[in-house]
Amino acid sequence: MISSLYAAERGTGPKTIVFLHGFGGCHDDWHEVISALALGSRTLAYDLPGHGLSLDFPGGGPAKAAARAVLADLAARRIRRVHLVGHSMGGAAAVLMALAEPERIASLTLLAPGGFGTEINGQLLRRYAAAAGKSELRACLAAMSGPQSLPSERIVDVLGEMRARPGQLQRLVEIAAVMTRGDRQGVIPRERLETLTMPVMVVWGIGDAVLPFTQADGLPAHFHLHQVLEAGHMLVEEAPGLIAEIVCRNMKRRARPLRPKSAAANRSLPAKD
Repeated sequence: MISSLYAAERGTGPKTIVFLHGFGGCHDDWHEVISALALGSRTLAYDLPGHGLSLDFPGGGPAKAAARAVLADLAARRIRRVHLVGHSMGGAAAVLMALAEPERIASLTLLAPGGFGTEINGQLLRRYAAAAGKSELRACLAAMSGPQSLPSERIVDVLGEMRARPGQLQRLVEIAAVMTRGDRQGVIPRERLETLTMPVMVVWGIGDAVLPFTQADGLPAHFHLHQVLEAGHMLVEEAPGLIAEIVCRNMKRRARPLRPKSAAANRSLPAKD
């Protein structure tokens, strides 16, 4: 049984880009995005705790556990600074990482991130967690995508294979129950977001049926927002070329000056599940 945190590594270069998938996904969600990136960067695409090849990682769960696990793994690899990309639950984990150890994060790209508002489609996520056969998995992915997007058979096969592993479905059901308790999600306070000084890009599909794009309203003024017309929640699969372009663009932005009061920042993870 594998009990370490798994990351698929590709490429070489002076910059490292870390990818964190959404709930129910795996490292292979990022295959097309990473393939579309320009050469010259090292990429690490993680299987978050409780998912895929990190299924048996101890203490696995939603975003807070994932953030701690990835930070510890980066430290073990002696990687001092990364460009961080997170989708949905992985987006919430990415924000928590940036709040806990801001000096490690060179840029932050968030795709329909969790934790920006209480509203969450708990019923759909719990259905997705329990989806065993490819037909039901395909239906859930379609419900989470934009009206013009059909789930690729590649991703249906990848996720179907992941869920066939003993214990995977039960673990997803458990995580979904915690993440959607009371059909609400935990929220990262906006005043905490204000302390982030690295370049932050938030990308949201207008047709998101899981986390409404209006959760991007009222973000800190220094955050950049890119709304994707006719896209849903599954931005990684729906628009991989666009996502790769946005990641590269955000990596080139400069950090804003550090304010004196935020220098101490937040060295512990906030109470976000």
